[in-house]
Amino acid sequence: MPIKKKVTLQDLASQLNLSVHTVSKSLRGLPGMSEDTRKVVVELARRSGYRTKEQERGLAVEHIPQFTSKPRTFLFIVIERMRYSIMHQLILKGLQEKMSEFGHSVKNLVVPNSIEPRTFGDWLEENNVEYSDGVFIPPSIGERLERRLLALRVPRIMINFPPPSEKVDSVIWDVGTAIHQSVRYLVSMNHRAILYIGDTTTSRGFRIRWQAFRAAMAEAGEEVDPGQHVIGRMTGKEMWVGEVIDKLKKTKPSAILAAVPFDLAWIYYACSVAGRRIPEDCSLIGLQDHRNELIPNLSRPLLLVQESGIRAAERMLWRLANPIQPYESTLLQGTFFAGDTVVPRLQ
Repeated sequence: MPIKKKVTLQDLASQLNLSVHTVSKSLRGLPGMSEDTRKVVVELARRSGYRTKEQERGLAVEHIPQFTSKPRTFLFIVIERMRYSIMHQLILKGLQEKMSEFGHSVKNLVVPNSIEPRTFGDWLEENNVEYSDGVFIPPSIGERLERRLLALRVPRIMINFPPPSEKVDSVIWDVGTAIHQSVRYLVSMNHRAILYIGDTTTSRGFRIRWQAFRAAMAEAGEEVDPGQHVIGRMTGKEMWVGEVIDKLKKTKPSAILAAVPFDLAWIYYACSVAGRRIPEDCSLIGLQDHRNELIPNLSRPLLLVQESGIRAAERMLWRLANPIQPYESTLLQGTFFAGDTVVPRLQ
């Protein structure tokens, strides 16, 4: 059997038409190049199976084997209605890319929308979930199903904020910090009348965003009246749009913080009806799981969704190698993209 050639820094540099020095600095996290260049270098290194000496030492310290004689199969369990969401596709991509580096695989296992609690145990048995090497539990799966999965006697990693006191490892993009970044950026542009738009009840992540908004506004010296914002559970698009229009007319905000990935087209529509242009009359920041092709220069915090899948895979391998170590929760903090949907408010 032919021995696979080891990838070198020169190989990576040649493929990217960069210097070896630039590639090395990118992989070691040193300054001196754009974030786009760094991202391209890191992605090629990951696909090629290249690791720096520091990364190899890190694997050794955490007792994660770089090679395995026994390929493992993990399950990414998602509810049917969320199967094709971009968020879940990005998480799955990160999981599969990282696990493939170690010779393992991740299968997408879909839970039917119509499944009854009393038949869920049969579904677990039919799909051999209890015999898998581990399970990844994503966001938006529903609290009842989440509890059943957390009770499994296999290694589990949550890609979400964990319930209080739950004995489980978790990895998630840091939406709390993303909200603080957004508010601080708006305040730096002289915006203090900020309209918060977002569900604040149906998930832990949504509740954390609202709490972070109130804390960030308090930090800026501004009180938050919940009645002046579009919050709570969204019961229907028409009613929601009507409420946004009403708040725009009554509170006359100079900026909007769209805290969950609503369809931004509806926010633009509501602003149009209310006679508010974006960004001339009302600046806009949106928390999006990915780059919106219709609004590519949307001002936004960068949420590390795919990267959370990558880190969750690493955490699973760590847990398998360290079964008695304390549980850990990891928050991945991204940067902020200024974009062009926020303009300074004239004093």
